[in-house]
Amino acid sequence: MAAPALPPLREVIARHGLAARRALGQNFLLDLNLTARIARAAGPLERVNVIEIGPGPGGLTRALLLAGAGHVTAIERDPRCVAALAELAEAFAGRLTVITGDALEIDPAALVPAPRKIVANLPYNIATPLLLFWLGTIGAYESLTLMFQKEVAQRLTARPRSKAYGRLSVMTQWLCEVRALFDIPPRAFVPPPKVTSSVLRLTPRAAPLAPCRREDLERVLAAGFGQRRKMLRQSLRSLGIDAEALLAAAAAPATARAEELGVEGFCALARAYRALSPRSAAD
Repeated sequence: MAAPALPPLREVIARHGLAARRALGQNFLLDLNLTARIARAAGPLERVNVIEIGPGPGGLTRALLLAGAGHVTAIERDPRCVAALAELAEAFAGRLTVITGDALEIDPAALVPAPRKIVANLPYNIATPLLLFWLGTIGAYESLTLMFQKEVAQRLTARPRSKAYGRLSVMTQWLCEVRALFDIPPRAFVPPPKVTSSVLRLTPRAAPLAPCRREDLERVLAAGFGQRRKMLRQSLRSLGIDAEALLAAAAAPATARAEELGVEGFCALARAYRALSPRSAAD
């Protein structure tokens, strides 16, 4: 089937008065070569229900549909953009559903049946909370191809003993294989942000990298990285148990700092915390 004739994105923006709003974290990506590259990075889409967050005027939405996505469900908070997207839904009859709402309050997995992929140029101001929200049901997706501020992307891919390595690195890598794909310069956006953006692909693991309960891991990470300059035998005291006994039970060095411990090491700490903490036993 031939692709429908579509007006230029700049014309759509002008016609609907879509000046980007900082409060909504809006920076529109209008370069069709880049939006097509993001769509291709998500892999085959023909039999997939694709979920897009913050489509704005629909640049990436077009690319996903033109790449053959079986169906795209776009979640958009800005009513001005919803009107513009309605025209796109009409052009691609039956293949685009636009949902008006706050992505932080919507479970994407509940919107469409499997197989599902999330592909999105995430608004900078909610990118991290959104990812943490989705990690709770990460097994519902085949993959997530997402654009972040480069600083956040570096935290997601960071390895131990690096400055960017932290709680977000561990939680994400525990549940996903994370691959950095390519950067996008500020000049590609309207208006240009002050930072470079990076596109990542997150592929959910068949099972977490090491066994532990998420609640226990989150508590250990909060304690360890809450005082990352200190040794773990100091920072883990905030958990309310004998920190040195906890480290010994996890076979972790007593002199280690949080940034030196790998994902598996933190999972071992989480299991030990579960076994030693009266609080966890009551959960």
